[in-house]
Amino acid sequence: MAFSTSFFLLLLLLASLQRLESKQFSVSFPMTRASVPTTHKRLASLGAEKTAVARNSQSFDYNYHNSFKYSMALIVSLPIGTPPQTQKMVLDTGSQLSWIQCHGKTPQAAAPPKSEFDPSLSSSFSALPCNHPICKPQIPDFTIPTTCDQNSLCHYSYFYADGTLAEGNLVREKFTFSPSRVTPPLILGCATESAEAQGILGMNLGRLSFASQARVPRFSYCVPNKHNAGENPAGTFFLGQNPNSRSFKYIDLLSFPESQRKPNFDPLAYTVGLAAIKIGGKKLNISTAVFRPDAGGSGQTMIDSGTQYTFLVDAAYSKVREEVVRLTGNKLKKDYVYGGSLDMCFDGNPSEIGEKIGEMAFQFDNGVEIVIQKEKNLDDVGGGVYCIGIGRSESLGVASNIIGNFQQQNLWVEFDLTNRRVGFVSANCNT
Repeated sequence: MAFSTSFFLLLLLLASLQRLESKQFSVSFPMTRASVPTTHKRLASLGAEKTAVARNSQSFDYNYHNSFKYSMALIVSLPIGTPPQTQKMVLDTGSQLSWIQCHGKTPQAAAPPKSEFDPSLSSSFSALPCNHPICKPQIPDFTIPTTCDQNSLCHYSYFYADGTLAEGNLVREKFTFSPSRVTPPLILGCATESAEAQGILGMNLGRLSFASQARVPRFSYCVPNKHNAGENPAGTFFLGQNPNSRSFKYIDLLSFPESQRKPNFDPLAYTVGLAAIKIGGKKLNISTAVFRPDAGGSGQTMIDSGTQYTFLVDAAYSKVREEVVRLTGNKLKKDYVYGGSLDMCFDGNPSEIGEKIGEMAFQFDNGVEIVIQKEKNLDDVGGGVYCIGIGRSESLGVASNIIGNFQQQNLWVEFDLTNRRVGFVSANCNT
């Protein structure tokens, strides 16, 4: 699953992805970066180890564009069903299964809220029966728990790290962008029990992600800069060719032998080669091995749109914190931890603190860098407190390095599935 700001997150999975045809597929959707607690970030077991497989035999030539808003989680508004009902979904490159909020319609039930999907109004909606192949225990590349409900339909349950439960039925439904631009029926979850206000658009490398089922060759987004707490600036999300892609600098996705994947490796994530971290132009003394998975999978580095902040394993985080303390001295707010994860926080003027810290850069293979400008390292968490948007992975109960969406502000980020690479370029995303 995917989520944003505060607490825990459970990791997902990365299966090496089958090569896609290079037909044109270009769609851009409205996206809203809205608040979704990091506490729920990952499913306890959305795990997988097999190669991402068969995509639908159809490919599409879309040209659909709109804006999105941003606060903590990236929320896309998508037209689902026949006729389409607009559904809000968290864009999550760390999740496989997509799911929507469905209205549990009973004869006595009131009309569904406008934000919920009403299956009874869609002619293309169908629920998966219990005998469907995906509704079996121990599916190697799809380990969400499924059971057979009283109506002989495939029932699933999502248990998040904070104990929150989302459950419903696995279904098939179309994404209807226009009368002439309709996907085949895709497998997704239809949640009738969930504490969240929106669903999930799963975009990892798993065979049941939206990207895989819809045969998306590439997708990209531009996360706008958020200046103040409570502000929701607009950005853009593309499925398919991005007109800015010629200027992107790419890094290849990494793959590892199965023996190196367990128990902490997520085989369906977008795993990249982080090489170094620099603060104020100074390269920190961190071994490159810290950013690569060890024999048990710990140390994997992934790009994740569904996590708000960046989280580093202890060997890297301790060096970052040590340098921040050296540069800021007694400015650091003592005995303060925001959201159970961020402990490099300050009172006062963020520009002044930013000047002391300087630019921060994440350097990847091929010399590609993500550079965060001075005070942009600091997030306004309210009450006059500003925190560096980096936490310790152990605070989330994970053993991976995760580059979150806060560090992706004012960047085009493209996931090129055809060529198994991720591209970046600096941009003004506040358009």
